[in-house]
Amino acid sequence: MTRRVRSTKSKLGQNFLVDKGILNQIVKFAEVSQDDVILEIGAGEGNLTRLLLETDCSRLYAVEIDTDLKPFLRILEGPRLELIFGDAVKLDFTALAPAPNKVVANIPYHITTPLLWHILEDLAPKELHRIIVMVQQEVARRLQAQPHSKERSPLGITLQAMGNVRILRSVPPTAFRPMPKVNSAIVEINICRWIELANDRLWRHILRASFSKRRKTLANALSSCLPIEKRVLEELLKRQNLNLLVRPEDLSFEDWLYLRDKLEEFLPGGEQNPPPMIKRT
Repeated sequence: MTRRVRSTKSKLGQNFLVDKGILNQIVKFAEVSQDDVILEIGAGEGNLTRLLLETDCSRLYAVEIDTDLKPFLRILEGPRLELIFGDAVKLDFTALAPAPNKVVANIPYHITTPLLWHILEDLAPKELHRIIVMVQQEVARRLQAQPHSKERSPLGITLQAMGNVRILRSVPPTAFRPMPKVNSAIVEINICRWIELANDRLWRHILRASFSKRRKTLANALSSCLPIEKRVLEELLKRQNLNLLVRPEDLSFEDWLYLRDKLEEFLPGGEQNPPPMIKRT
């Protein structure tokens, strides 16, 4: 029988996944091999941690912010498990050696977006190529949303540019203790190209600025945040066969990559200092 703590801490977004069938399914989705180094975030009571250790993974980093859960996790310690107690959004994942090539986690929902950005920044340029995470269903839809959808987001566009996003299955509140008030979903993220994109300041800036003013046309939004005349922006849109009234959610990730590269040509040399656009082979 799965052990449980007497109470959870709502400020930490604690909803422990206790459904054994779904836990096993997450591990199956991860397709773990003996070459895999896995990062788990939000280890909680160790329900998923235990199952991951039953695979052939070569190493497992399990991150948990709540030190009250140490008794549940310490009993799992062994040569392949490294427990890390701290705030995952603030941890330096680049210091992990060997570097994780997979992330498998039931992410605390209130930190999903900043945590995924942080993971991409630190680990995508290294070995990371696959992420299997449980997230709020609404967030899952935003990550997968296609052009012209109101659910489009900067993070979703970035993930699609870096690889692909797929919702594997929905998960009801009854799979957790305590039960959340929202439905959840297991999401698969594959990273295979533009592995430095999350660290590109110009890319992040134009996406953030555009979506913060998504009621405006894209040309108006960009002209308000960049030292580039609106007429120049409109000419760039025309060259990409985009309507001048286009809004941020209407663009494909290919359109955004085109704009990012063209906009860099109009900015002072070296101002943005973007990292190279490296494809993983």
